[in-house]
Amino acid sequence: MNHYGTLLFFCGKMGAGKSTLSAKVAQQRGAVLISEDAWLEALYPGEIENFNDYLNYSSRLKPILREHVKQVLMTGASVVLDMPANTRKQRDWFKGIYTEHEIPHELYYLTVGDAGCLKQLKERQKQQPGRAHFDTEEVFKMVTSYFEPPSDSEGFNVVIVEPEIT
Repeated sequence: MNHYGTLLFFCGKMGAGKSTLSAKVAQQRGAVLISEDAWLEALYPGEIENFNDYLNYSSRLKPILREHVKQVLMTGASVVLDMPANTRKQRDWFKGIYTEHEIPHELYYLTVGDAGCLKQLKERQKQQPGRAHFDTEEVFKMVTSYFEPPSDSEGFNVVIVEPEIT
């Protein structure tokens, strides 16, 4: 029997609350929180100006994070990855971390609709003005066009979260 930590990751539309929930789950579970946004900002400050930049720099980061996270999990520590698992391709990347060693995992799926996400994005524009040029309805619609909810056929341990948007 292995004594690995649990990999916890998140799926939900832009503005659904993935980062907020990831911080909460990390605290509740006593897990290591790794935020893609924080790493990208630290490694590439001021270089991500549009969605294509994000995709480029994120793809550079993922191979490093994949092995790092796997090693942390194998020590028995749980890891919360605040990175989107919003498409099958993105979720396949997470599978690459846990499948080889049968590391436990949980995929939190936030089921917030478009109106709720847009409302939260408007609030985030006020709270984080540095992100305001990304947190627009136009970017939301573009990013959401790629969104694929998780399906049973993918084989994830899914935790469905229905956050209340006030």
